[in-house]
Amino acid sequence: MSGVSLIELVTSTHYLVSQITAHPDFQSLDYQPDLTIDDALTALSYLKDELETNQELSITTEIAD
Repeated sequence: MSGVSLIELVTSTHYLVSQITAHPDFQSLDYQPDLTIDDALTALSYLKDELETNQELSITTEIAD
């Protein structure tokens, strides 16, 4: 997947996973796992925040040099 940044992949994945919860076939399931799709969305949000923080720190370091 050359050319696609990790943050773009995380953002796209977050969108796709959120679409799963909205899908009528998913909503009709009696699916109750230990970890939920909301847990996955939260993990993706934390990952995106971390990537954005690292990106900001990298830019700040480049400017300071």
